[in-house]
Amino acid sequence: MTSVIIDCDPGHDDALAILLAAKHLDVLGITTVSGNESIDNVTSNALKIVEFGNLTDIPVIRGAEGPLFRDAVYASHVHGKSGMDGAEIPEPTTKLQEGHAVDFIIDTAMSTSDLVLLPMGPLTNIALALRKEPKLRDRIKLMSIMGGSSTSGNYTAAAEFNIYVDAEAADIVFRSEIPILMSGLNLTRQVLAKQEHIDEIREINNSTAQVIADLLTFYLGTSTRHSHDGAAMHDPCAVAAMIDPTMIEFEPMHVVVETTGTHTYGMTLCDVRPGSVKSKPANMEVAVTIDSDRFFKLLIDTLRMY
Repeated sequence: MTSVIIDCDPGHDDALAILLAAKHLDVLGITTVSGNESIDNVTSNALKIVEFGNLTDIPVIRGAEGPLFRDAVYASHVHGKSGMDGAEIPEPTTKLQEGHAVDFIIDTAMSTSDLVLLPMGPLTNIALALRKEPKLRDRIKLMSIMGGSSTSGNYTAAAEFNIYVDAEAADIVFRSEIPILMSGLNLTRQVLAKQEHIDEIREINNSTAQVIADLLTFYLGTSTRHSHDGAAMHDPCAVAAMIDPTMIEFEPMHVVVETTGTHTYGMTLCDVRPGSVKSKPANMEVAVTIDSDRFFKLLIDTLRMY
């Protein structure tokens, strides 16, 4: 079973990603990073997820409180004031693992063969770990990230939220030469949870699925209010890429992060030109299409396991 660390900022879709990963991958730890909400809120949410998912054997480790150089930006307009509004979830009693996420990532990578990182929020923790321990580049087998876009953004016209929040960190990670699978908005907008999916989850006879149905109801509401046809399953796509990569088509591309543009800060510029005219070799695999029906079957079948 593939050993992974989930680096996240829960987040409704983060909750689904964690539950999906826990039943199919060897999750060594969940590290948190400021993103969808403050580090306090997203860390509390991570603890809530491991509790309502009966996953308290997975350690949760608190990480970066904000971007490398800029002020923190949150997505309360999507995920609510807590970062995970919509369900009545008790305050967590599970304790954090002591230490900082950056050190946990480094220590785990140095002691684990073929470790995979699953970053689903801003890339601050990963960049800090790479700066603190350059040997990390040789210890990470792969990163499957949710972030960026080969087309348009969502936080701005050019930039996807996770990359925009800390583009300097993303630039460090993208230039690290660690193999990367990038599941960006161009892919995740192809898997939209709708009311029929929530109804199917609601029929599952376990408490975890009921919490997820409540969370998705809130998430669908904010998504439709922002003129989307459904609630995009952003973060679970990065997990699905590790569980069943055959459901996703990837294309090799050279991708850079814009860190100085007045109107394009945080943009992931993907070189989609034909190979004969590309000026630089590909530095990652960019997801371009996904089998939505297979994705939702995997997700709902997994929730039945709880």
